[in-house]
Amino acid sequence: MELIPTPDALPVPAGWFDFFLMSTFMIHILLMNIMVGGSMIAFYNSLRPTSGGLELEKDISKKLTFVISLAINFGVGTLLFLQILYGNFFYVSSQLMAVFWLSVIILLIIAYYSVYYYKFNFERLNISRSYFIGAAAVIFLCIAFFFSSNMTLMLKPSAWTAYFSKPGGTILNLSDPSLLPRFLHFMTASVAIGGLFFAIVGTLKKDHPENIAQGMNWFLYATLAQIAVGFWFQMSLPNEIIELFMGGSRTHTILFLISLGLVIVTIFFAIYRKVWASGVSVLGLIFLMVMMRDMVRTAYLKPFFSLSDLQTGSQYSPMIAFLIALVISIGIIVYVIRLAIKSESAA
Repeated sequence: MELIPTPDALPVPAGWFDFFLMSTFMIHILLMNIMVGGSMIAFYNSLRPTSGGLELEKDISKKLTFVISLAINFGVGTLLFLQILYGNFFYVSSQLMAVFWLSVIILLIIAYYSVYYYKFNFERLNISRSYFIGAAAVIFLCIAFFFSSNMTLMLKPSAWTAYFSKPGGTILNLSDPSLLPRFLHFMTASVAIGGLFFAIVGTLKKDHPENIAQGMNWFLYATLAQIAVGFWFQMSLPNEIIELFMGGSRTHTILFLISLGLVIVTIFFAIYRKVWASGVSVLGLIFLMVMMRDMVRTAYLKPFFSLSDLQTGSQYSPMIAFLIALVISIGIIVYVIRLAIKSESAA
């Protein structure tokens, strides 16, 4: 297709960048789910200030700023690797919706400051704190919708011709039947993971058992809702992609069946309030979902592009420098998190 730019050559085989893309995305999506789900749960509890709800909301307010920082940093890495491998698609879709895409930076800054103000003025704001955490939650949902639009638009070069009638950078992929269920699929997962995360925090702290109960309730009910939303999302995909997971491809089908089994196991653990077991099963489920998401993207782009089409070289020195910087950065992040935990314990 003439609208698709020629991809750049890579310094090393594409498999390296695909590995980093999958790894950083799994960490990012986990943090993003905690960030969005935590803000939504906190907003809900701020509207109904019971004693148990207040304790969970206060706990969320203390953790949310750190989670946002980590989610943004890992998100940047994910986008960089996505651009390296699929830049000839991602760059075009970002240009088509440039007004919304560039607004993400401004929206993130506003949400970040709102959450910080909410955290440091929690007691003083009283019931009006719902405005600040509510604004952050709404902004996070808007950003997630823009991301969903971009990630679906990059997969459909046939939709790019809309530029010729609407060249102002305001194109959202609203005609795509998978856009809304895809967005809701991630947002429902966010509530589930957010609830589970704060149930785990409550288990570690052992001082507010009601936080564990509330967190597991959010996790259970959101996971049950995810079954319906996930089925809707799957049915919204093109038939040829659905068939891959319904017996058309052994690998696709096996991963799909294992995921279904893990969903059942996860619900069982959630019903019986097995916090740690739920956490382990969810990590496995997220890993499989990340792999299947990559498979769906590959199937969408198969008529136009494959990673094997990329020209590669053998310039490993930049990647080695990146790995060294990555190890140092992870060490700094771990050190800062430990300081933050000690500071909170002392307070």
